[in-house]
This record gives sequence, structure tokens and C-alpha cells, in this order.
Amino acid sequence: MLIKHYFINKIAHSSYILAGSDVCAVIDPQRDIDIYIDEARALGVVITHILQTHLHADFVSGHLDLAAKTGAKIYLAKSANCSFEHVALSEGDTIDIEDIVIKVLETPGHTPEHLSYVVVDTSRGDDPVSAFVGDTLFVGDVGRPDLFPNRAEELAGKLYHSLFDKLLKLPDFCEVLPAHGAGSLCGRAMGAKWRSTIGYEKKYNTALHIMDKIEFIKSLTKDMPPAPDHFSRSTTVNCNGPVLISQLPRMKELNAESFKQMINEENVAIVDTRSYLAFGSQHIPDSWSLDINGNLPTFAGWVLPLDKKLLVVSDSFKEAKDTNVWLRRVGIDRIVGYLDGGMADWVTKGYKTNHVIQISAEDLHDMVTGTDKFVLLDVRAPLEYEDAHIEGAINIPVADLRERHIELNKEDTIIAICSSGNRSSLGVSIMRQKGFRNLYNVAGGLTGYSAAGYAKQCNVCQVPHGSRFYSKI
Repeated sequence: MLIKHYFINKIAHSSYILAGSDVCAVIDPQRDIDIYIDEARALGVVITHILQTHLHADFVSGHLDLAAKTGAKIYLAKSANCSFEHVALSEGDTIDIEDIVIKVLETPGHTPEHLSYVVVDTSRGDDPVSAFVGDTLFVGDVGRPDLFPNRAEELAGKLYHSLFDKLLKLPDFCEVLPAHGAGSLCGRAMGAKWRSTIGYEKKYNTALHIMDKIEFIKSLTKDMPPAPDHFSRSTTVNCNGPVLISQLPRMKELNAESFKQMINEENVAIVDTRSYLAFGSQHIPDSWSLDINGNLPTFAGWVLPLDKKLLVVSDSFKEAKDTNVWLRRVGIDRIVGYLDGGMADWVTKGYKTNHVIQISAEDLHDMVTGTDKFVLLDVRAPLEYEDAHIEGAINIPVADLRERHIELNKEDTIIAICSSGNRSSLGVSIMRQKGFRNLYNVAGGLTGYSAAGYAKQCNVCQVPHGSRFYSKI
């Protein structure tokens, strides 16, 4: 028996190959599935099983694409009521792959239809050796139960039973293989390790130390991090079956003239994935600033309009292709064109641009200690703001600016700040679309401001492998 692990940064998604001598299963596949086909070919095995632990909320899964290319059967919960061809599983079912026996546990809580797959390698013994636990149990955390409207307490109660009455009954040496790691918003305080054991989590997972059911439910139904807009959409897409990648339109390479014509004639939005510094220098009016060096897929899924086709401005064609892959992973299949030649081609045609003044930590400190009137807008998550912020700053998380911009005066000078400059650039781009003009972005964000000695360091911002959306435990 062999287990191979695959991890996607930004969305912090883990998937796996479980291989025998001749065949293998893929567990919770990502949407771009060639990685599994290439690995199976290298291992000399055939993909025959595709196991879904649940209907994922934070990404669109590759189960249909992988089934179409390999002929493998899809296995998932009967209670999911999915409309595509699959093998419906319930508690107590088993799946045999050569000497491997996979026992099915129903472990609802994070989602209503969640399954866990407990693996026994019968060539070595009868004890469970590993468990693919999806988003029920994480390294250092448990799945969030609040993604379904008005069902948080119900699902938190089910999660309690799934954990304490099922998963934690497995042997202490049983390996825990979750579907996400640190940085995912499917939990709130995951560890950076990709795997653990039942025994280690029993001892060190804070959530599992809350033995009282009422207190456990309470702890998971308050102070949770915000859920991006695409979470509810992705669940539905995964249930109905995503459109196959092979059926999606090709991203066209457009010169500046054709790009501008499409802006004028069609219902489009412009996604600018260059660095926030490049965006600040010159960008096409009404563009969304979504720096590819930041968490592009999460924020794209969160804020981009659903009723528009998308055009991409990037530093290179490769970056534009990467952008297309990232956005498809979160269910955004509407990219129709890329600005071939980039902003250099655009400006040499004499077309209109906007810019955003970028200010340094020193500049901001001079303004904070000076007499000029301005609004300092901190667009980080509430816990980041609570941990450390500049005195006088107001906090509106960046995605909330789409509606909460009305709390600001368009005539004011507004300086946007986040941890680095990425999210604040997105915030500035949102406010430009809403008619604000006197906007500045703090390059380096609070990280640079604290490094210059002007503010306390934000501990949340400095977590190297973690989420910027942690909530209190």
C-alpha cells in the first residue's frame, strides 16, 4: 500500500493517491487532474476509484474530469443526492482495492453528507492504519459547522458525535489525513503539518479537549472567520457536477485594440493580477486588483461579479494561464480574454489609465503624526485588526467594502492599509469602482510600518503558514 499526498497552496487543499500494486484510488481530487494521471502512469497503476469525502465548499473538485479521462467510478455519500453517475455510500459500506479495505464512516458536521474513509492494509494486519477524514478533523483543529444557513448548531452537534463517537475511537496510531491544512477557511486554526495521528490530536488538539457537548457546540458557533461568497456556490457545483474542463471556452489572446473593443461592447470585468505596485503605477479603469502573489483564488471567488465575463491583465501569458487555472479551481469559468502585450501595449495605444499613489511606512508615519486630515482604512480581518492596528484606523474587511463603502465619504482622503499591500490594493480598486478618487495605498502594509518601529507587530500577520482569517478558539 502506498499513499501519495498533493497540496495546493493558497486554498490549502490536500488530495491523495491510495495505491496498491496494480490499481489506485484518488481521494478528493483537485479540478486540474493531470497530476494524478501522470503519477499513476509513473507508479504503473490504473486509477479505478475516485473517493469524495464531501461536497467541498472552497473549491470545485475534479471528480467528473478524472472519471471522464480514466473511466474510474466516483464514490460519495448517498445522502448527498448527487445527480451524476456515482456509487452511493452509507455507514458500514466497504471498498476493496487489492489488499486494501476501506471502511466507510458517516461523519457529518462540517457538511451534512460528510464521509470518512478508514483504511486497513490487510497484507500487514487488521487494524486501521490511516483515515481520510476530509474536513471533519484537521491537524490542530476541527471542521467548521457554520457554512449552511441556520444549521450551525445542528451540524456542530453532529460533528461532536462524528469526532467523539467515531473518529476518536480509532487506534491512537491511526494516521489522520485531512483535506485541508493551514490557510484554509474550512477551519479556523489549523496546524501547518499535513498529517497527524488520532493519538496526537487527542492530546494536543484544543477543540478535542472540549468534552462537554454544549460547550463544544458553543465554541464552534461563535467568532468564526468569514466564509467567502464562493463557498456556497462551490458546494452546489460539486453536487450537480462541474462542467468538464475540456468543454470550457479557450482564453483568447487579445491585442489592446480588441481588448478595448470587448470592454466597450460586452458585459465584462477586468482582473489585474500584476503586483499591487504595478497596478498602482498604471491600470485600466475599473479593474479589480488581485495580485497573483496574494491569495488570488480565495479573493477572486469572494468578490468578482457573477454576471460578467472576465478579461485578464497579467505580466505574461503564463501568468494569465495560471490565473485561469486558479480561478477555475474556485468555480470561476468566465475568463474569455487576456491582454497580449500587457499594459505596455495598452498605453502605447494612448488608451486611458488610472493610477494609485503608493506611500511608504515613512510617508504614512509623517501623515499620522502630522496635521493633514485623512481616513486610515484598515482592510484586514477583524482578528488582525484586534491584534495590532494604528491608532485611529477604522476596520472594514476588504470584501465588505463592496457594500460598506457607503460608510465612507467620497470626498475624504482615504489611505488603505493591510498586512502587505495586496488586500489594500484590492480595496482601493473596489472603492475606485464606487466613485472614490482621493485614495492611497500603503506599500508594505502594517508589516512594513511595524518593521520601521512605528507600531506593534501583528502576530496574526506574521504567522508564516497560517490564515489571515483566524478567529478566536
